[in-house]
Amino acid sequence: MALMDFLKKQFIDIIEWVEPADGVLAWRYPVADREIQYGGSLTVRESQVAVFVNEGKVADVFGPGRYTLTTQTLPVLTYLKNWDKLFESPFKSDVYFFSTRQQIDQRWGTTQPVTIRDKDFGAVRLRAFGNYAYRIADAKTFHLQISGTRDTYTAHELDGQLRALMLQHISDAVASAGIPFLDLAANQVEFAKQLREATAPAFALLGLALETVTVQNISLPEELQKTLDQRIGMGMVGNDLNKFTQYQAAQAIGGMGAGAAAGVGSGIAGDAMGLGAGVALGQVLAQSLSQGLQGGAAAAGAAAAASLKPDEIIATLEKLADLKAKGILTEEEFSAKKAELLKKLA
Repeated sequence: MALMDFLKKQFIDIIEWVEPADGVLAWRYPVADREIQYGGSLTVRESQVAVFVNEGKVADVFGPGRYTLTTQTLPVLTYLKNWDKLFESPFKSDVYFFSTRQQIDQRWGTTQPVTIRDKDFGAVRLRAFGNYAYRIADAKTFHLQISGTRDTYTAHELDGQLRALMLQHISDAVASAGIPFLDLAANQVEFAKQLREATAPAFALLGLALETVTVQNISLPEELQKTLDQRIGMGMVGNDLNKFTQYQAAQAIGGMGAGAAAGVGSGIAGDAMGLGAGVALGQVLAQSLSQGLQGGAAAAGAAAAASLKPDEIIATLEKLADLKAKGILTEEEFSAKKAELLKKLA
């Protein structure tokens, strides 16, 4: 009976793996109850590594090539089994294949804004996303740390862990790059380089090599972007108070237009809110215009009064009267200017 069982036993003569196209990182060769024939063939293709595991311990690792399985090509396994050089019977061992090609177009991105220190703003919360590529660089470490005794292990199962490692090192990358936030968008290549260097050691602990990192977009949360836009606008007008007033008025007009376009408010309440905003804006604009006219009129009068002719003075008085009639100049302002001009006729 034992002889019949022996004769029925299947022996494995050729061990190989044709990698599927579904992102498999590790695959266990289906040995089951079969034994590997001594002198059998092992084929490891380019972008693959084969690992023999004996009784739970990693024995031999094979890179690309074709091997005849003997005591010469299985030195560690031979030692573990205490084989004699002339012992040529079949043997059992777990065989795992690992894909070492690059796993490209892996996505990373911030699900929530990440707070970083910034030279200009002190601290900002930014969002970013991009791609990265990695490969298995140390099959033994990857087997011990990640895939273990699984029959199959895919890139999809590892995706969440690797994306978390990328996000964990964003702050380190920004600090290492030393690039202010306002310049990050123009230096995405340098930022990506720093992010790769900051994250690569964490990948190496898993037996992986982080090959490339790309940054496709860097942005601020909407509320911070509005604040940044206002700061940029203030920087453009500088210390000119009149320009700043005009900038604020333009911002207010834009806000009212957006509110009207979005249908903010309706009925009596909406009309009241719109009227209140319009009155407030009108007061700001009128005050700004009045101050500008007063300052401009005073400066122009001082510079040109000496050269005005009688008919020009009369024409100027008529224009001032028209401004008073429209409510732009007050009665006091008109009277003071009228008296000043009439002195020039005397």
